[in-house]
Amino acid sequence: MENLLEKESVKRVDKDLKVFNPKLRVEVLNTSARTAVDAANSLKCQVGAIVKSLLLRADDTYVLCLISGDKKCSLNKVKKITGKKDVCMANADDVKKQTGFTIGGVSPVGLTNNLEIMIDNQLNRFQDIFKIDFKNLKEITKGTIFDISE
Repeated sequence: MENLLEKESVKRVDKDLKVFNPKLRVEVLNTSARTAVDAANSLKCQVGAIVKSLLLRADDTYVLCLISGDKKCSLNKVKKITGKKDVCMANADDVKKQTGFTIGGVSPVGLTNNLEIMIDNQLNRFQDIFKIDFKNLKEITKGTIFDISE
């Protein structure tokens, strides 16, 4: 298996983490983290403390929503906040083109395009969110906090 730390997408994430805080680093897991439940099991934390990065197409633009692993993104709430009429999950090709990552492995940092990032306020329930606190998640992603979960 290819060394994950040598992948271009992982190097982008690692670079952004180190710019933000030289002590942060990419952690390679020996187990799956493809789903929020898998990631929580691998990291031995609550599912809600895992950040799901979901790319939505909103009319002719895209928005990356960061949702707690135990919640679902509310497309209706995102519609109301953005004022867009057509809001839906982006397809796999658009996820790759817009973020530089494939579905199931989208990081909120190291993105290839500058995207609007919406952070669900429910993530604030946890002291540590996938090894970072809520305040630093907001800062590193330059995201805006909204109520976007159901």
